[in-house]
Amino acid sequence: MNLTTKLLLPLLWLLCAAPLMAQSQSQTGDAPSYTALADLLENEQSREKLIGELRALADASAPAGTEAAEVATDPSATRQLAQTTRAIAEGIGDQFTGLASVLNDLAEGQVAGDNGQFSMSILLEATLNLSLVILATLLVFLVLRRLVGPLLFSRLDHWSLHGAGSTPVLRRMLCVALAAAMDVLIVGLAYVAGNLVATFLVGQTGEQTTQASLFLNAFMVIELLKAGLRMVFSRRYDGLRLLPLNATEASYWNRRMALLIGLLGYGVMVAEPLITIHISAALSQSLNTMLMLTAFIYAAVIILKNRRRLAEVIRTHAEQRRLTTSKLSLHLLARTWHLLALGYFAVVLVLVLLSPAKALPFVLFATLKTLGVIVVGILLSTLLGQTIGRRIHLSDDLRRKLPLLEARLNSYVPNALRFLRFLVLAGVILLSLNAWHIVDLATWSASEAGGVLMGRIIAVALILAVSATIWVILASLIEHKLNPETGTGMPSARTQTLLSLFRSALAVLLVTMTVMIALSELGINIGPLIAGAGVLGLAIGFGAQKLVQDVITGIFIQIENAMNTGDVVTLGGITGTAEKLSIRSVGIRDLSGTYHIIPFSSVDTVSNYMRDFAYHVGEYRVSYRENIDDAITHLQNAFDELVADPEQKPYVLEALEVAGVIALADSSVNIRVRIMTAPGMQWAVGRAYNRLVKMHFEQAGIEIPYPQSTVHFEGSRQHAAPAVQLAAEADGRDTGT
Repeated sequence: MNLTTKLLLPLLWLLCAAPLMAQSQSQTGDAPSYTALADLLENEQSREKLIGELRALADASAPAGTEAAEVATDPSATRQLAQTTRAIAEGIGDQFTGLASVLNDLAEGQVAGDNGQFSMSILLEATLNLSLVILATLLVFLVLRRLVGPLLFSRLDHWSLHGAGSTPVLRRMLCVALAAAMDVLIVGLAYVAGNLVATFLVGQTGEQTTQASLFLNAFMVIELLKAGLRMVFSRRYDGLRLLPLNATEASYWNRRMALLIGLLGYGVMVAEPLITIHISAALSQSLNTMLMLTAFIYAAVIILKNRRRLAEVIRTHAEQRRLTTSKLSLHLLARTWHLLALGYFAVVLVLVLLSPAKALPFVLFATLKTLGVIVVGILLSTLLGQTIGRRIHLSDDLRRKLPLLEARLNSYVPNALRFLRFLVLAGVILLSLNAWHIVDLATWSASEAGGVLMGRIIAVALILAVSATIWVILASLIEHKLNPETGTGMPSARTQTLLSLFRSALAVLLVTMTVMIALSELGINIGPLIAGAGVLGLAIGFGAQKLVQDVITGIFIQIENAMNTGDVVTLGGITGTAEKLSIRSVGIRDLSGTYHIIPFSSVDTVSNYMRDFAYHVGEYRVSYRENIDDAITHLQNAFDELVADPEQKPYVLEALEVAGVIALADSSVNIRVRIMTAPGMQWAVGRAYNRLVKMHFEQAGIEIPYPQSTVHFEGSRQHAAPAVQLAAEADGRDTGT
C-alpha cells in the first residue's frame, strides 16, 4: 500500500463519518403547536394575560440579559470558548436528566409521543411490520448481489486487471463505474421491492406506514453511501477498487466505515424518529446525543489504534524524498496526523451540537464535495503517471534521424509530471477549502483581481509551453544537421563547432527572453531590469576584464576558423584534440588522456594540424659506406608499396617528394623525404611508411647506422694506423674490430 493511499484512509474515514454525525441532529426538538398559539392570540383576554407575563419575565431577566450583553461584547476568544463549552456541557447534562425523567415516566406509563399516550402493543405492532419490510428489502438486496457478483463483478474485475488496449487506470475507472452503476441498480430494485411489501403486504393495503417510509429512505441513502465506499475499498475484487490497497487493508477500512455509516444512519434516520413518534422526543434527543458521543469515541479509537502504523509509513516515504522541504513536511505530518484527525472530529461534533439546523446541510455537502475532490485528484494523478509518466518511445526512423530527441523528451517528463501533479494538488486543496467556505473561488474568479490573475497565470503557462516547444524544435533541427545519417552526410568540423555554439547561445537567449516576457505578463516593469542589467554588465565588464578578453578572443578565433571540434592543435604549449569549444575557452585532450581547459585570453598562437592537408616529414640515416642513390631508390620503392596498400592510398595525396641529403652527420648520411597526406592522417601514414622503409633497407643490406666509435693507433704520416682487433680468449671466437 503506497503512501497516498495510507494518508487518505483516515481522511476518508472522517469524510464518511461527518455527514452522519451532522445528520443526527435533524430530528431533535419538539415542533411548536402553531394552532394553539394562533388560538391564544385570537382571544383578547388570553392575549393581555400573555403580554403581562412576558413583561414580568423581561423584568426578571434584566440582570441576566445585561450579563449576556457584556459577554457578547467581550472579544476574548477564551471567554467565548468557555461559554461555548459550558453551553455544550449543560445541554448534554440536561439531556441526560431528561432521559432519566422519561425513563421514570415510561415505567409509570405517563410518557406520550407524537401519536398520543405510549402503548406497548402499538409499538410491538409497528416493530413487527417494520421487521417484515426490513427482512424483505435486505433479502432482495442480498440475493441480487449474490447473483450479480459471479456474473458481472467477477468479469469486470478480471478485465480491469488483465485486459489490454487502454490505459490501466482508465480501464479500472470504467470497470468501477460499471460496477457502481450495477450497485445503484441493485439498491434501487431492493428499494422498490421494499416499497411493494410495505404498501401491499404490511398494514393497510395501498398505504405505506411512516415506519416503513423512514426505513426505506434510510436504506436508500445508506446503501448508496456504501456503494460509494465499495468503489474506494472493494473487499473482494481488487480490480474494482479505486485506491491501490491490498485486500486486507481494504477489508479493514470497509468494515469499520460501513459499521459507522450503518449505526449512525439507521440510528438517526430510523430509530430516533420512531422513538419521537411512539415514545418521547426527549428520549429521542438523548439517544441522538449518545449516538454522537459513541461515534466520536469509536472514531477516536480507530485513529489512535492506527496512529503509529500510519506514522511509520509516512516516515518511510519521507526518507525516499530528495527534497528537504518534502522530508520535513512528511515528518511533521507523521507526528501530527492523528491530532489533525481528532481535531476534525471534535470540530464537527461541536458544530453539530451547537447548531444542528445550520451544521447539517453544511457539513454534509462540504464533506461529500471534499471526498469527491480527493478521489478525483488521486485518479487524475494516477492517470498522469500512467500516460505521460511512462518512458516515451519514438519510431526507429525518427530515432535514427534525431538520436537525442527521445532522451531529451524523457528528461522533460519527470519535471512536467511533477509540475502537473503540483497543479492537481493545488486544485484539490483550493476546492476543498472552497467546499468548507474557507475561500470562495467563484467570487474570487468573478472579481476583477481574480480574472486578471488567472489570465496572467494562463499567459505565463502558455509562454513557458511555447518556449519549451521552440527549444525542442530548434534543438532537434540542429541535431538533424549534425547527424551524419541525415541531410548531406557528415558535417564539416566548422559546421559542428558553429552549430554547437549556436545551440548554447540559443539556450541562453531563449531563457532570457522567456523570463523577461513572463515577468512582463505578470505585471512587472522590465524596463528598469533591462537598464539595471546593462549597468550590471558594464560593472562586471570592468571587474572581469579577463572574462571579457576570453569572450572577444574566442569570437575572433571562431570568425577566423582557427580551430574546430576534433582538430589536433597546440595551444599554450599543450598539444591534443579539441573536444569542446565554448565562447570563452577550449577543452583539449592530450596524448596521455589528460583534459585541459584553456581560456582564450592565454592563447597567443593556434597551431592546427588539421587544415586542408598535412605532411609526413621523414629523415632517414644511412651509413657512409652506402650508395646514396641506391638508398633513395629503396625509399621510392617503399613509397610505391605504401601507395599500393588500399588502406593507405586514400590518404596519400601526391607523389613522394625527396629533398635529398640534408646533413653529413657524425655517423650517418641523412636523407629527407616528404609525403603529402590528408589532414590528420600524417601520423598514421608516417608510421606505415617507416615500417616499409625498415623492411626495404634490410632486404637491400643498407645499414641504418647507430652511434659507434673507431679506435686507431698512432702511425706514420704515409701509412694509416691499423685498427685494433679484439678476440675473446675464453671461447676462441672473434668479437670484431
